Amino acid sequence: MVKGTEFLPVSRDEMIHRGWYYYDFLVVTADGYIDHPSFGSAIIARLLESEGYRVAVLAQPDWHDAEAFRAMGKPRYGVMIGGGNLGFRPDRPTIVYANRAKEAFPDTPIIIGGLEASLRRFAHYDYWDDKVRRSILFDAPADLLVYGMGESATVEVARRLAAKTPVGDITDVRGTACIVTDPTVCRYHEVTCPSFEEVQSDKIAYAKATKVQYDEHDPIRGKAILQQCQGRWLLVNPPQRPLNRQSMDRLYDLPFTREVHPMYTEGIPAIEEV
Repeated sequence: MVKGTEFLPVSRDEMIHRGWYYYDFLVVTADGYIDHPSFGSAIIARLLESEGYRVAVLAQPDWHDAEAFRAMGKPRYGVMIGGGNLGFRPDRPTIVYANRAKEAFPDTPIIIGGLEASLRRFAHYDYWDDKVRRSILFDAPADLLVYGMGESATVEVARRLAAKTPVGDITDVRGTACIVTDPTVCRYHEVTCPSFEEVQSDKIAYAKATKVQYDEHDPIRGKAILQQCQGRWLLVNPPQRPLNRQSMDRLYDLPFTREVHPMYTEGIPAIEEV
């Protein structure tokens, strides 16, 4: 296991200190910045770094306006947003951060992932509102959603963005979801589950949709799932294949410092658990 000695940059000044006058991806997290593989955003950030990209981290930015995002400068390829380890919170950080990122960088691809995005990728019951809400992609102005264990999907999306593929054309990566107007763009065998309008008003339809979603959540035989919503379609591609042992070992051997970033003078209690 390699232990790193340097955190990824968390400010424009730290980027300049590294000699960076541009960077490739901004990883935004609703958690504090703990550079440890127990935290999903840290894994994604280090994985992108290992692929040769310049990566900056923006942890728990002020959500009231877009200034915290603009302060980092515009990334060349995209913004990756994770809602943090607490997936069901009334503040819905993934939606809020995606809106702020879109304000800061209107023409930059935005990719959401993590627990909150994964669990809310279909139309779903929301405890806080006590109603069925649309897929999070219809509320967060993001181009793509990466669900589940997102390492392979993230790398594939990053490679295509770096190759100048328009993000609207990236509709076929396993382990991702997107909104489409034409369901025939689906590249996989697919099934259709009851629409948002149906599951919103009919508990039987909700149960049927849930059954389809569970049945197809299989990386070997799972199909793509289409769900109609207000005249458009949610396209959820089949799950990614699980990482093999060698890939998993390489991932966890990346140069994490395995520490809380020193900007937190009082530390972060979450590190004590790991």
